Amino acid sequence: MRVLVIEDDTLLGDAIQAGLKQSGYAVDWMKDGVSADHALGTEPYAAAVLDLGLPRMSGQEVLRRLRSRNDPIPVLILTAMDTVDDRIKGLDAGADDYLAKPFDMGELAARLRALIRRASGKAAPELKIAGVKLDPAAHRVFYRDQVIELPAKEFAVLHALMLNTGRVLSRAQIEEQLYAWGEEVESNAVEVYIHHLRRKLFPGLIETIRGVGYLIPEGKNA
Repeated sequence: MRVLVIEDDTLLGDAIQAGLKQSGYAVDWMKDGVSADHALGTEPYAAAVLDLGLPRMSGQEVLRRLRSRNDPIPVLILTAMDTVDDRIKGLDAGADDYLAKPFDMGELAARLRALIRRASGKAAPELKIAGVKLDPAAHRVFYRDQVIELPAKEFAVLHALMLNTGRVLSRAQIEEQLYAWGEEVESNAVEVYIHHLRRKLFPGLIETIRGVGYLIPEGKNA
């Protein structure tokens, strides 16, 4: 999943980016409100981590502009301003969650997983379909109760498709969730990942919708 971190503190931003990458996220990092507003208006993200005390445009204004565009992306406010009034203002402005500094990196990753899961309409922490179980927290996949070893990108493709069962994802939509800015994208990478997933799980799990993209149908059986 691709997320946007908006944090002007260089040391903290670098630590968040590294920690979220270690948790399997593709991470873009903006250091001011204007750049963040532009990124949110032009790029698709699964979630955003937003500091409030930003240069050039406040985090509150970034959030206000985001919601004025009717963009439903989950937003987690991460800030040192932790009074009850601050939390109320942030949540009323359209934030989905709130985490005060200092914080635990594991808790931040877990809160993002929950936000992304709920935004996709999934209540359970594990995703299950057709004998395949994906555990985002442990970064593990099981097929018929057997552990399936998947590299990070293959796991990310499967995660995206299982979060969107019944919905066709184009190759471009999958790529947008796999790669942060500056990462090289090979022209046939998605096709290769899909091929490997079909071989490691079962061929009929992921359907190709010719000229459109890829799909795991709801109620799929092995």
